[in-house]
Amino acid sequence: MKTKTWMAALVLGLSLTAPVQAQGKFPEGTLKLVVPFAAGGGVDQAARLLGRQLQADLGVTVIVENKAGASGTIGGKAVQTAAPDGMTLLFSAATHVLAKQVLASPPYDPQTDFAPVARVGEAPLLLVIPPTAPQKNLREVLDAARTQPDKWTAAVPALGAPSHLATLLLAQQGKLTLTMTPYKGTAPALADVAGGHVQLLMDSIISLQGMARSGKVKPIAVTSTQRSGVAPEVPTAVESGFPGMVYNSWYGVWAPKGTPADRVQILNKAINKATAGLARAGAFTSLGILPVLETTDQFRQFVAADVARSADLLKEAGFRPE
Repeated sequence: MKTKTWMAALVLGLSLTAPVQAQGKFPEGTLKLVVPFAAGGGVDQAARLLGRQLQADLGVTVIVENKAGASGTIGGKAVQTAAPDGMTLLFSAATHVLAKQVLASPPYDPQTDFAPVARVGEAPLLLVIPPTAPQKNLREVLDAARTQPDKWTAAVPALGAPSHLATLLLAQQGKLTLTMTPYKGTAPALADVAGGHVQLLMDSIISLQGMARSGKVKPIAVTSTQRSGVAPEVPTAVESGFPGMVYNSWYGVWAPKGTPADRVQILNKAINKATAGLARAGAFTSLGILPVLETTDQFRQFVAADVARSADLLKEAGFRPE
């Protein structure tokens, strides 16, 4: 997954953010962004930034509605069954597209039951270990985990989430077997790493940076190709000698299946324009998100490749849907 820099995103934006009016007038009414997670989290914060920018750009009312639960599928189902008029959209993270891979009875197929509209950003993950651990870099961490596997346990905030898949990729790249302990969210997992009860955690850089900066956990590496502006002092896994250890969480927007193609294109242009505006204002920076501007076809192709890669990681690890 190639990470676009802030400036590259703006240059690309010049070709993708033609005036929305040129594609047709946006309809009157309220545009709803459904977030399938609780208010206050990283996905919710990104959705609200996008919603405010869209409201300013389009001159229509935009509301964000949180419908959390069932691994994000409650919110997903609400959008899937909404009127296909482009006025009810799903704003979610990479987890959305893996429902078939991680759930025993998925309520829908994310790739065929939704119309991809736009991918808006991606964010690297951060690897942290207990503050008292002697290891100072990624190679030392992986060497220790390989030679003493019984002493290394990885915390997994949510099965099938980017944190889980990145941890599987880490084990693959490091040629080691990691014991993984699932948690109900990042907070308890992070607390156990800080306390030394588990030895390793990979998750959103925004979720972990506060504890890392305070010294309550030790940051080791980020999973992007370039250092993050949120934590520029932390090296990338690539710098640390693991060029295959690149994994980003990402955020996107979907409409119900059957939404007219011209309406989807209007939404794609509007969201790309809003994303470029947020990038210029630096609004995504505090969340550790790098802006992404893509066509609907590029987004669809990206999802297909991401699902295939993730499915391979889960299969190799012997993961069974729950």
